[in-house]
Amino acid sequence: MKITQAEFVISAVQPHQYPVDALPEIALAGRSNVGKSSLINKLILRKNLARTSSQPGKTQQLNYYRVNDLIYLVDFPGYGYAKVSKTQREQFGEMIERYIRDREPLKLQLLVIDIRHEPSKLDQQMYQWLKHYEIPTCIVATKADKIPRSKWDKHIKMIKTTLEADPRDSVVLFSSETGLGREQLWDVISEAITT
Repeated sequence: MKITQAEFVISAVQPHQYPVDALPEIALAGRSNVGKSSLINKLILRKNLARTSSQPGKTQQLNYYRVNDLIYLVDFPGYGYAKVSKTQREQFGEMIERYIRDREPLKLQLLVIDIRHEPSKLDQQMYQWLKHYEIPTCIVATKADKIPRSKWDKHIKMIKTTLEADPRDSVVLFSSETGLGREQLWDVISEAITT
């Protein structure tokens, strides 16, 4: 996809803060530090529209980015970050579950997983939620540049097995460094918003 325009729109916590223009929404979920912000920046070819941070747990709302006046990318708070209080973690969980369960314009959920590590219990839980609510899902294995190409298949297999992934769900190998997977991921997104 040719990116002509991309902008940060709002950080939302409550449903009444969500945009009301009914553009299709593509949401991103993943552990803190999995590289969601870098993935967004690489998708829209902007250096730092989505603020990356060496300090995990930075995103604490749903961050909306409008792309080409065509779709929203919605970045969830990263989960599994220890320094967030238990109460805050529960609030994140409720906010995310409510969004997944009730958000009409949500067309596709990207579950972002670091290819180097086995999906965590929280990754598995998120995937099960998505399946429970019948949300179209694409698994994005980031940081592919960090392991040798010869190990990609083995690591992808490990991710699918651990998640008990539905064979119909797309899996995209991605690297924010090299741009690997960018076109493929846009193809998956384009298909999701046109069906």
